[in-house]
Amino acid sequence: MTDVLHLTSQGATALADEGPVLSFDNVSVGFGELQVLEDISFAVGPGETRVVLGPAGVGKSVLLKLANGLLRPDKGSITLFGEEISHIREEALFALRTRTGMVFQEGALFDSLSVRDNVAYQLIQELVPDEEIDARVREALRFVELEQTFDMFPSSLSGGMKRRVAIARALIHNPDLLLYDSPTGGLDPVTSTTIIELIVKKRDVSRTPSLMVTHRLQDAFTMCTHRFDARAGRMTPLPKGETDPNTTFLMLNEGRLIFDGSIDELVACPDPFVQEFLE
Repeated sequence: MTDVLHLTSQGATALADEGPVLSFDNVSVGFGELQVLEDISFAVGPGETRVVLGPAGVGKSVLLKLANGLLRPDKGSITLFGEEISHIREEALFALRTRTGMVFQEGALFDSLSVRDNVAYQLIQELVPDEEIDARVREALRFVELEQTFDMFPSSLSGGMKRRVAIARALIHNPDLLLYDSPTGGLDPVTSTTIIELIVKKRDVSRTPSLMVTHRLQDAFTMCTHRFDARAGRMTPLPKGETDPNTTFLMLNEGRLIFDGSIDELVACPDPFVQEFLE
């Protein structure tokens, strides 16, 4: 991977002295009699990558939808870019969502739209001129090494390519926060590594804060033990014993947050569920 997205997050540096980019304070949500998340508290700081671990069905995707205001909590407070979003009007969320890039589970591309129009979807809604759209889409696709797919349709792409297009779409507004919903789910190991390399590249090139949910422990460990080497144009392992200090972990079990800390703390955590998950 040799190309680097030149446009970088404009808000992350400005937010450095303003507290967390995203924070949950005793957040709970349920659907009917099913309690999905209960008393969840954590924060994502400027330049920080947080990886939410846990098996299927523990509320990881629900947590991301709460972070972007797509769902509202039953109780507790969620703050995004300094704005409390738990109870604000839908219209007031639009500007905040523009600053948030989301990679949905399995990509969620529109089959009837070309790659260009999928990546540019939000820009098209904003009536951005076509010439500017084309330039920004090509730059985003170049970052994920898929510029040649500009005029293609999703049906012509492999699963891994669709996921990379979804990442390009999330980057189109140079967001101040990235949300990844199981970005490697359903992919083979080689393709999964390619996706994780893109995520590590974005993390290390622009230091954009991010929140990623996954059940794949290998992805989490790869992100923590590798960096993107811009000179080599690829992801490389950190020296033995070193980990990325800004990549930390959360773990959910039965709707509750049972771990929040570094990779070393995760490995040493005595909680039986954590140890079973690690094994």
